[in-house]
Amino acid sequence: MERMPEDILRAVLSEEPEPPRKKRNDPAQHWTPAVLLERAAYLRKLARAGNGSASETIGEFPQHYAMLSFRASSGEVEVHEEWADLFVVLAGAAVLVVGGTVMGARAIAPGETRGDSIEGGMHQNLRAGDVVHVPAGTPHQFLLNSNNTITSLVMKVKETAPGKL
Repeated sequence: MERMPEDILRAVLSEEPEPPRKKRNDPAQHWTPAVLLERAAYLRKLARAGNGSASETIGEFPQHYAMLSFRASSGEVEVHEEWADLFVVLAGAAVLVVGGTVMGARAIAPGETRGDSIEGGMHQNLRAGDVVHVPAGTPHQFLLNSNNTITSLVMKVKETAPGKL
């Protein structure tokens, strides 16, 4: 018997591990690689039931927030006018295209643009252990071949895009 998408999603959600949380009196938030990768395994299941990617916010702070991201397929181009992305690759590999011109650009929210591809961008091969800072206002896109996945901790940092001061 074939399972329906709702049944798959319900099964995935029933196996959800506890998300990383800050303890009430702890002055710092600490995420171990084991906790992040356990949570990423759950995101992998969500990605399989959806469009090939899944992410969640794991910490919110006054000028930044932390996300955990899993991707098994290439993503859209993203441009954030007021947020820089700091990617810490935990597992896997991908190509990050940065800069250039967004093709098929469309606004999805104030200060947020998505697109189909980047023309003239710089290609960077990423793997576990790499750290990349993408400034606010900079087009970027993850490209994956059919055999790769990438798991990363993403710090979204409030920043003004160059030329927007």
